[in-house]
Amino acid sequence: MTGQIPILRNKDARRLFLHRHALSGTPTGSGKGADLLGLIQDIGFVQLDSINTVERAHHMILHSRRQAYRPKNLDALLQKDRSLFEHWTHDASIIPTAFFPYWKLRFERNAERLMKRWKTGRPDGFENQLDPVLTQIRDMGSASSATVGEGEKRGTGGWWDWHPSKTALEFLWQTGKISVDRRVAFRKHYDLTERVIPQQHLAAEPNTAETVNWACGAALDRLGFATSGEIAGFWALVSPAEARKWCDQALKSGQIIEIEVQCQDGTKRLSYARPDVLNAAQDAPLPTQSVRILSPFDPALRDRQRAERLFGFDYRIEVFVPAAKRKYGYYVFPVLEGDRLIGRIDMKCDRKSDVLNVTGFWAEPGVAMGKGRLDRLTSAIERTRRLSGVSDVRLLPGWLRD
Repeated sequence: MTGQIPILRNKDARRLFLHRHALSGTPTGSGKGADLLGLIQDIGFVQLDSINTVERAHHMILHSRRQAYRPKNLDALLQKDRSLFEHWTHDASIIPTAFFPYWKLRFERNAERLMKRWKTGRPDGFENQLDPVLTQIRDMGSASSATVGEGEKRGTGGWWDWHPSKTALEFLWQTGKISVDRRVAFRKHYDLTERVIPQQHLAAEPNTAETVNWACGAALDRLGFATSGEIAGFWALVSPAEARKWCDQALKSGQIIEIEVQCQDGTKRLSYARPDVLNAAQDAPLPTQSVRILSPFDPALRDRQRAERLFGFDYRIEVFVPAAKRKYGYYVFPVLEGDRLIGRIDMKCDRKSDVLNVTGFWAEPGVAMGKGRLDRLTSAIERTRRLSGVSDVRLLPGWLRD
């Protein structure tokens, strides 16, 4: 029986995977308006992150796919057009507002789950602040953690040191009563959901079965192939059990098939895909040979184990590794060329000196840094410099590492 299962060769798997993640074609396009919205719809979501050594993660994710992209272009869709909203997938993310109705299942489940958990793990009495915080926002408009809970003791701002009204604010957001209206210096400001999300998306009420069907199918279509666990983890909207049940039913109905995906080391991994997956892989464009500097939180690399299976790229963010054990820099960026991850680069903006300092580039084993590849890499560094807004690049002595 195993021999009858189609095999997706590693090179074809990478080709399809990168195409579905919008990392194959030349990174041209306006990077704003309908073009930017279409890009985010295609990849599904963009993870937010506060670390800003060069530029914030969400901006780097979009810039690696659209060279013309600039941060102000995202603000227009989030704060003016309201065609994007901010909430959670596997982490804090920017999501097309057209998908908002499917997050209602998450809001419903969060209400029960978080109330039980936060009563013991958060400041005492946050549940008593839910109505006052909601009333304040309803009557006075947008609020942030700094403007609620007047008179409450403020801590250091850590996750476990929230004042009760800040916890209430977060709970109301996690359960859909309020939405992120805007960010100021990366601090979230919230307003009533009905004043943030357009009415046509508020009105839709998909049931649980419809949400599970959409979440699983939309995840598989964006990944190209996946296990049931990877399908569940894509949006983090449905449980692993719900994803397994969906896969079983979709397999029986012929919506999906089983395939064996060849890993970079030659082993195979049983996965699910649409019936036309082999043709889709062949029809996917060949990745261009341009070099792209990716965010550590790029959706193509979010699953570190999958990245290692597909590309042979063992990647951990060095910020999480003790300094004494670091092989690379504090916060290194993956570097993609064509369908191959060729190395990682350590760089950081010195805003006072108005320069992007490049500390080191480590090529992957077997990657030769000839003149052509080096030229492509320095061009990618220059593009990143323009995104960051500083005026110059400084390649520090010895930046090309062994």
